[in-house]
This record gives sequence, structure tokens and C-alpha cells, in this order.
Amino acid sequence: MQKNDTAVIEITDIGVGGEGIGKLDGYTLFVKDAVIGDRVEVKVIKAKKNYGYGRLMRVIDPSPHRVEPRCRFARQCGGCQIQEMSYERQLEFKQKKVYDDLVRIGDFAPELIGRVMEPVVGMDDPFGYRNKAQFPFGTDREGNPVTGFYAGRTHDIIANTDCALGVPENREILEIILAFMKKYQIPSYNEKTGDGLIRHALIRYGFVTKEIMVCLIINGSGIPHADELIRQLQAIPGMTGVSVSENTRRDNVIMGETYHVLWGKGYITDYIGKIRYQISPLSFYQVNPVQTEKLYSFALEYADLKGGETVWDLYCGIGTISLFLAQKAGKVYGVEIVPQAIEDARRNAELNGIKNAEFFVGKAEEVLPAFYEQKRAEGSAETHADVIVVDPPRKGCDGKLLDTIVKMAPEKVVYVSCDPATLARDLKILCANGYELVKVRPVDQFPMSVHVETVVLMSKVKE
Repeated sequence: MQKNDTAVIEITDIGVGGEGIGKLDGYTLFVKDAVIGDRVEVKVIKAKKNYGYGRLMRVIDPSPHRVEPRCRFARQCGGCQIQEMSYERQLEFKQKKVYDDLVRIGDFAPELIGRVMEPVVGMDDPFGYRNKAQFPFGTDREGNPVTGFYAGRTHDIIANTDCALGVPENREILEIILAFMKKYQIPSYNEKTGDGLIRHALIRYGFVTKEIMVCLIINGSGIPHADELIRQLQAIPGMTGVSVSENTRRDNVIMGETYHVLWGKGYITDYIGKIRYQISPLSFYQVNPVQTEKLYSFALEYADLKGGETVWDLYCGIGTISLFLAQKAGKVYGVEIVPQAIEDARRNAELNGIKNAEFFVGKAEEVLPAFYEQKRAEGSAETHADVIVVDPPRKGCDGKLLDTIVKMAPEKVVYVSCDPATLARDLKILCANGYELVKVRPVDQFPMSVHVETVVLMSKVKE
């Protein structure tokens, strides 16, 4: 096919970015805004040898799974890739995505995956679930400040203060900030020129405590007339603190390296199960608390702790899984590369009266091997772990880390993944080195997007 050609295709799958996938005489086309089951007319906008990208011109026969999106900006915005697909079909897609990656990339037998894989865990209400939102600020054609989300694959802001995935309180906060900026002619940041002051607003919300925190990311050292803005934000029920983070870099990193409090506290508190957490603007904390509690409960169930075990929690963040596990373990070691996160983890352990958790700052692929080699040289039994939990970023686990896990020979490995492809790759390595799959459970942590979390139990093969 050539650029500007038109074609009629049926959409049979979804790509990693949420694009519908269809074929014409063996030629693959990726089509944004198309849903599995749609028969569509597309115009080729980019053509490669074996595949191309098409623009959706019209839906000839809509999929039985196509629904009216709740958000009127769903097609433009880059945040919800599959909001036009029924939630039931989204869950089926995510279940199949994990299954296919384990079979195709992990080389696991379909019969095995069919046996160990449990049904994906969805939400009763797949909207309004995010406890954190970061809103970029810009300027419209009339010179007014606007905020919302970036359009797909661009940094053009779709003006919208009422995201369907966020909490209702976000809208009131954003409209206060916009009105304040307009009143005092405080400019939004301009990525192209580096001018302007207000870059982003970060809002965190505690689903259990109902506490709210606002952090404004600014291209400067202060906000004119900040006292008035604080006074207005204070009036919102649940508001516990307003802070600023200075970021004068010319890059796409949102937060500055530090923040300081203008009023109130520099954190909110919230709970996952019985564990209480303090969450600062710089803390990594799962954005969907309803599903996070389910996810971590599976991790705890799979670990099957009896009370005396030694557990390692790698990529531990602010200690969310570590403190869950510490309720039933003998000793938990947490490892995280971000110093601020480890400070939060230690504070959260103290907050919950947990004394059997110890935390290390550093790369998991450096800390764990160094610990293992030191204890091996000492002839210590601490070279062995009973359970190792990993919750890595999308790139998965480093090869050196996987090698050390095998050497430490835990009876169980619990792998929490945010990317089925790297999960499949890592599980393949572990299964080639003395482990077997016992359970696989997808959890829909991000409804309306293509992303899916998975928690996996592996056990050491008995010789």
C-alpha cells in the first residue's frame, strides 16, 4: 500500500498504543480510534514495507463492543486509548494480551498457561479511580491559561478540567488555579520559549482519608499573590497542604528535584488495607488504590507467609508491598533506587509500628548481588531468602538480578509486572533455572487504557 491509499478493513486486535489493528491482503494497518470488531474505511498516512498507519475515515459497521465514551475528549486525548470499547471487552483484551505474551515471548505451552492463569480482576466502576493527576498548563489562542491533558503523541493541551478517570475534586481545584492566573495575569509555561511560570499542577487524593494535596510545578522561585491562591484552596474540604516544586529545566521531566510547603503539610496520608502511608509530591504510589489493594492482597496470598520467613521486596517504592508483607513475615528487606522513596518507606514503617522491615537505597541489580556476595564470603545463612518479590518498571528485571535470585534459591518468587512482554521474558529465564509457574493473575489497574498489571507466583522445582 502507498500513502493516501484508502482501504476497508476489519479490526481484529489492538496495538501497544491502543491502535486498532487490521489487515488487507496480509498488509497490517494500525488505526487510532478503531475498536476490535469494527469494519472501517481508513486512509493510509504512513506506509512501510510490511505495515502502515491509517487514519479512521468512517466506521462502516461498528463493533458490537463499541460504546459511547463517557468523556467527550476521549478521541483527542492521549490518556484513554480504549474508552470507546465496552469494559467487558477491555478485560477480555487484557486477559488475552497477558496470555499471548506468555505463550509467544515466554515460550510457555498454551496448555500450561491455560491451567495456571486466573481470570483478570476488573473494577465495579472503571471511572474516577485515579488518586493522582498531573495537569500541564498552557495558553489558548485568546491568551487565556488552560489546563487538561496532552493530545495523543503531542504536547498540545486538550483543555479539560473534568477528567473521567480522576476524582471530582480535581475540577474545582483546577478552576480556582485558572481563575487566579487569569486575575493576576500569571502566565503558563511555554515549552518552546522557556517563558512563563505555571508548568503543572499535581493533585493527590486519599480515597480512605479524603485528604487532598496540591503541588504547583513552577518555572521560577515563587508565585505572585500566592496567599490568595492558598486561601481559596484552603476552603476545599479535605485540603491538607499546598506546595511548590521549582523546575527550570528545559526538558519533559515534570517535577523538580525538591519541593517546599507553602501551607499545611507536605504530604497526605492514606491506607491500603490496614497499612497507613504518608505520600509526598515526590512519592511513587500506585494511582488506583481500589485495585492496588487487590493486587497486593494477591502478592501476600501467593507469598503464603507463616511468620518466620525472610523476604526481599525489590523495587519497593515507598514500601507499599514491603509493609504489607511485614505483617506476616519474620524479616523484610526493601530495595529502591530513589532516596526520597526510601525515606518515605522508613517513615511509613515507623508510622505503622513495623520493626521487622529494613530498607536499602540503590539499584536492585546492584544491592542484592552485593548483599549475596558479602554474606556468601562470610558463610552466612542470609544468602538464602524464603520469598523474593519483584515489582520492576516496564523494562523488567536486569539479568544480573535474575541470576542472583536463582543463586539465593527462594522457595517462592512473586513477580508483580506492569508489562506482559518483559514479564514473559523474565519468567522464561527463571523457569530455565529451576522455577515453575504456579499462578498468573492479571489485574486491571488502568481501565480505559491498554495497560495491565499481572501478579505471578513461581515456586522452586523440588529436586
